[in-house]
Amino acid sequence: MSTDTEYDVEKGDQVHPGKPVTVDRYTGAARINHWITATSLVLLALSGLSMFHPRLFFLSALFGGGQWTRFIHPWIGVVLFFSFLGLFLRFWRANLWRREDGAWLARARDVVTAHDERLPEVGRYNAGQKLVFWSMSILIIVLITTGIIIWDQYFAAYTTIEQKRWALLVHSIAAILAISVWIVHVYAAIWVKGTIRGMVRGSVTGGWAWRYHRKWLRELVARPPAGPTEDQKKTAAE
Repeated sequence: MSTDTEYDVEKGDQVHPGKPVTVDRYTGAARINHWITATSLVLLALSGLSMFHPRLFFLSALFGGGQWTRFIHPWIGVVLFFSFLGLFLRFWRANLWRREDGAWLARARDVVTAHDERLPEVGRYNAGQKLVFWSMSILIIVLITTGIIIWDQYFAAYTTIEQKRWALLVHSIAAILAISVWIVHVYAAIWVKGTIRGMVRGSVTGGWAWRYHRKWLRELVARPPAGPTEDQKKTAAE
């Protein structure tokens, strides 16, 4: 049976003593994966909104006009799907629901009022982050599925007009929900100071980890120390 540490602690996670203590949270590959996903989502939102309502059509100028927007939008969707798939495969275990997540969610008001001491200790992700993760996972599957149905350039012969109409409706609703979840995600990252640093620089301060993800930090500190890297071995040999 897998332990909590196997779920929460990734291979690149490491604590570095100092003033302040820093904790490696995301590898370079994970950060690149995240920013490709984020960029794709923003581009999809802008291009999709330009086709959603005539008053938003001016957004199509960002993509070279209406025809280019309609051509490029589904391809950005393909990029988003495979990019998010990379994130899903990396982090789905850490986003499994735990006993403490229910208690954290019940005390969500304390998050807003900054009474963090009342919250239960959580692992790599709290309940709010897990809800964002699984919501986006479901919505992106819905978006790619309905997007293929209405992608007439390649799939027009495989669906009926009625199916396309229903797919377009579901696609639009899923897109609005995905944009809403994204806004919550960005707002939370800005609200909790120090969060953005983790996805930009790959590391967080020990104080941040202790305050917001104490269980993860405990598990990380309790893990047997990793052996020296190849670079460290070469330096020692010299």
